Amino acid sequence: MSLLLPELEAFISVVKHSTIHAAAKDIGLTQTGVTQRIRALEKKIGVTLFIRSRKGMTLTIEGKNLLRYCQRVQDIEGETLSLINGLGKEHIIQINIAGSSSIMRSRVIPNTSGILSTYKDLVFDYYITDIDSPLRKLKLGDVDFAVMPTYEVVNELDSKVLEPEIYIMIAPHAWKNRELKDILKNERFVDFNMNDKFTLEYLKKYHLDNFARKEGHHVNNTDALVSMVINEQGYSVLSKKFVEPYIKRKELIDINDGKVAKIGFALAWYPRHEMPKYFKEIIRVIN
Repeated sequence: MSLLLPELEAFISVVKHSTIHAAAKDIGLTQTGVTQRIRALEKKIGVTLFIRSRKGMTLTIEGKNLLRYCQRVQDIEGETLSLINGLGKEHIIQINIAGSSSIMRSRVIPNTSGILSTYKDLVFDYYITDIDSPLRKLKLGDVDFAVMPTYEVVNELDSKVLEPEIYIMIAPHAWKNRELKDILKNERFVDFNMNDKFTLEYLKKYHLDNFARKEGHHVNNTDALVSMVINEQGYSVLSKKFVEPYIKRKELIDINDGKVAKIGFALAWYPRHEMPKYFKEIIRVIN
């Protein structure tokens, strides 16, 4: 059962399957019937929703905005149907959250997992990205929430400021008896990509950049990055919460006496006039 208008059901099905043919099979209509519903919807709101390409039906900017609206309606619909039906059939509510691997693994996933015993219809899809912008995923309508640096939050979004992420400088445990300046002069840093200057900015903060080699290694995955450091291929600056287990296992060490860098983060989402209880709870628990 869906409370959406037939035109919006057709729209969502085309988004899901990328072709009119697959959408028609999904909702039990002819291809002509689906096309007529899409055209009627476009005429009603006065915009083009799809562009045909070799990859299938691609959303326009206006189409992406309509998709966000439909996702919000479906969220509220799920809670409403659950309340109406009581012990009726299960209605799954999927929530998508994007963020960097360190903050997702150390904070978002553990915090949100705790509400599943209360909201049994919820399923989470965590999109972990250290390269693609979580903000971009949110703007495209691919996710419901994005965790991003506070300076990336734009006016069109609602947001909640989170506790800042704390970063420390780490190296392999095997280097525990080496002087910091010796490491900087003779070893390379490891960062995510060529555009990632965070380690160099950390070094500047503590007036260590003049001792460090200017070129480093790059790997666009946090686990692989940590593996490189553990295997003595360099040093890095990473989230304290993320690396604490490695430090406890004596695989990594803090090589700058606990000196930290902080980055402010925020949880962001598109405004919702009607916010389901589970949505409010997700916002509450992520800190």
